[in-house]
Amino acid sequence: MRVSEYVRHDAVGLAELMARGEVSPAEVEAAAREAVQAVNPALGAVVETWPADDRPAPGGTPLAGVPFLIKDFGISMAGRRTEMGSRLTAGHVARSDSFLMRRLRRAGLVTVGRTATPELAYSITTEPLLYGPTRNPWDPGRGAGGSSGGAGAAVAAGAVPVAHATDAAGSLRIPAAYNGLFGLKPTRGRVSLGPALDEGFNGLAVQGCVSRTVRDSAALLDLIRGPEPGDPYFAEQPSRPYAQEVTRPPGPLRIGVLPQAWGGRRTTAPVAGALDRTVRLLESLGHRTEEVTVALGVGWEEFVLANARLSTANVAASVDSLAAALGRPVDSSTLEPPTLAAHRYGRRVSGPEFVAALTVRNRVARDLAQYFETHDLLLTPTLPELPPLLGAYGEGAEALDGLGWIERLNDRSPFTMAFNVAGTPAMSVPVTADTDTDTGTGLPIGMQFAAGFGREDLLFRLAGQLEGAQPWSGRTPGVWAGGPS
Repeated sequence: MRVSEYVRHDAVGLAELMARGEVSPAEVEAAAREAVQAVNPALGAVVETWPADDRPAPGGTPLAGVPFLIKDFGISMAGRRTEMGSRLTAGHVARSDSFLMRRLRRAGLVTVGRTATPELAYSITTEPLLYGPTRNPWDPGRGAGGSSGGAGAAVAAGAVPVAHATDAAGSLRIPAAYNGLFGLKPTRGRVSLGPALDEGFNGLAVQGCVSRTVRDSAALLDLIRGPEPGDPYFAEQPSRPYAQEVTRPPGPLRIGVLPQAWGGRRTTAPVAGALDRTVRLLESLGHRTEEVTVALGVGWEEFVLANARLSTANVAASVDSLAAALGRPVDSSTLEPPTLAAHRYGRRVSGPEFVAALTVRNRVARDLAQYFETHDLLLTPTLPELPPLLGAYGEGAEALDGLGWIERLNDRSPFTMAFNVAGTPAMSVPVTADTDTDTGTGLPIGMQFAAGFGREDLLFRLAGQLEGAQPWSGRTPGVWAGGPS
């Protein structure tokens, strides 16, 4: 199979070719390796590849035999390095598969490597000291987002059609938006984080993927969703497979539109224009839209402070545990300035302050739930601006404390974190781009749709409709495994 043919198919399409015997799994895997080699020198998206040790039977599942990449964080594969983008954990090898890894194997995916992440996934740009920056395939001078930036860049450039990603503050949706991909953050408890964790960042973190087509994300979520023994909670299972929802008409929906976030950076003109075009598209499809004000339950400063306390306390505990296990110091030789600042700040968070932050989490969840009593969905820009230049996020980071770093992240991504706090599903859809005839960059612009708890079905229906009305998978970046776009 030539790479030029390989990149024309999404994951479901590749699996169907193998099931019909038109191409062998070995040929598809070889094409994937060639695709990675073609784009990775320009992007730094994939930090390691390896010979696949899974040989699933074609046709066994909707994704059997499809090449796959896992993120260097949030998942463990027995015998493979899990370095989390950090010098603190460089060279660390996982002893066993996590629950998610086991499900990916049962899904028939052929994992051939791991993708880049910022240190401990603690940034919304992927520029770790350990293995250097990940570049955006649409403009290599810009970042690919984070913390699943390696996954986003690899999928957008055609290395693989779908890749593992995680999301604790937007880490899946941000790379999807910056790289022109579809990315859906599932409901809290939809996919197990075990056995090492019962929950990540006190329920804010979830597992998922980024993909070029909606049906690939739906098929993968069908194969990995559901509880494992010992999980503290789980989301109610859907009445039908998500793969079926993609082709079901959503019917007329009531969609609130939030052009400006609760705080942080204001929406820039290119993104505001993209939001307006999205609203017009929704209305042409029969949906009712209206600009809304959505209560967050707390003020913006209190929201950011609570998240800073939760996230830094979690980082501090993780760093201390990893350092003790690996016999390494916690200092500037092992940690970057933002992570070291988070560790210091988190160790000072008191028990009452931590519990108060959990109370804020509850208030946010309750107020957002009230919004979804009267509306089907909420539409926002995924991000208020186009992808920043590499290095922009890190400017002056050494002068920030743990709170200051979280303030910066929430300033640059003010729309995403509320849905992690509430535990509700949200997706970034690459429905449009910066296409102004005079000043447009051509960069993709993601639009975020959020739904009530457990309503991924509604999101997949709308996403399928939008993909049919305004297809995006044919748009390819300058760095593309299939050759010049």
